[in-house]
Amino acid sequence: EVRLVESGGGLVHPGGSLRLSCAASGFTLSSFAMGWVRQAPGKALEWVSSISKDGRDTIYANFVKGRAKISRDSAKSMLYLQKDSLKPEDTAVYSCAKYYRNARFGPTTDFHVFGQGTQVTVTV
Repeated sequence: EVRLVESGGGLVHPGGSLRLSCAASGFTLSSFAMGWVRQAPGKALEWVSSISKDGRDTIYANFVKGRAKISRDSAKSMLYLQKDSLKPEDTAVYSCAKYYRNARFGPTTDFHVFGQGTQVTVTV
């Protein structure tokens, strides 16, 4: 069974940082591009960032560019999202996601599998 389990969310002040983690199981992580998405209350699902199978290519949504870094450790079956300079508008549930096997690498919310997500709340 393919599973993605996120951790690392929490309550932070504006300007703070968090490192989100995603533990993958049930498939070979190195065979798939991976991504992060987020959903704020009452808003649509948003794509945040993606990383290629080999980790060489990374892409970011404009609203996190320069404030986030996606990385992966396929040997440990882990995906990460470092988020810095957090803003109140970053408040959302963040989920990691697995691309379809033959999907084109790029911004998308059309992923094969999503994790349950981890809550990030940025507030004074």
